[in-house]
Amino acid sequence: MSSRASALITRKQELPLHSDATGLFLEIMISIAVFLFAVTLAGVLSINSMLSAWNNSILGSLTIQIMPVNTVDIQKSREETLLHQDKVVEFFKSLPEVESATPLSDDQLWALLQPWLGDGINILELPTPRIIDVRIKHGEVIDYPKLAERLIDVSPLASLDNHKLWLNKLINFADGLKVLAMSILVLVVAISTGAIFYTTQTNLGLHRNIIEILHIMGAKDAYIAQQYAKRDAFIGFFGGVCGLVFAVPTIFMIAHLAAQIEGGIINEAKLDFFSWGLILSLPLFSALIAMLTAYYTVKRTLEKMM
Repeated sequence: MSSRASALITRKQELPLHSDATGLFLEIMISIAVFLFAVTLAGVLSINSMLSAWNNSILGSLTIQIMPVNTVDIQKSREETLLHQDKVVEFFKSLPEVESATPLSDDQLWALLQPWLGDGINILELPTPRIIDVRIKHGEVIDYPKLAERLIDVSPLASLDNHKLWLNKLINFADGLKVLAMSILVLVVAISTGAIFYTTQTNLGLHRNIIEILHIMGAKDAYIAQQYAKRDAFIGFFGGVCGLVFAVPTIFMIAHLAAQIEGGIINEAKLDFFSWGLILSLPLFSALIAMLTAYYTVKRTLEKMM
């Protein structure tokens, strides 16, 4: 090939790729894929943060309930119940694994009971159970069955709840959601890669004559593959940005709806700066996937065609 022809090839693209209708189809496919990927990825990262918050706040704590002494004399019953509470608090404070043992005040108990009892009820006139919040030191392992036996010796009115029974169910449910979400992510990547693969093959068939002429002029398969890779990288990035433009408001809308759920469990699902960095980098990821898929598709297809 002459130096003039070589310079001509390196200065411009001989393949009319930017005016091809397959580019618009691919851009729409990538936009949809990035939208689904971003929303699903936000869900996975939120579930991870929620599980981490549960492990830090709930698994490191115990709830002790003191059943009320129920006699005719309300004031005496209250005093005896508080004596049992004090004995249990002192017992837990003596344990080396325990960081703190804090009994809930009357106002805190009233805040817990008010949704069930309504207004206008004096909590002091009711045989109310006492609640003690126990915090375990980080990294400490406790034998809960043995602790429950020792607790009964301290106060037969006391019972222990380490939250593990219901929390394990929530964790299993969250893990199931993560597996489902990860499956969706893999499926989205596979569909996007497949769309790029078949679109590129179709485009190669449309421009077969031009490719044959380029080969006669001395162009290598790598040169042609680079042109497709550059075109698809641009489409992948632009389509990724379009998908992200729709995904970010959707993520905020879902977060707003989740924040309205009472109980505070879902509220632990939050996205930090690192998570947002991953989500906002998806256009770069889609551009990379599109570029590599197009390049190797062209190389492999041309090796079979020519």
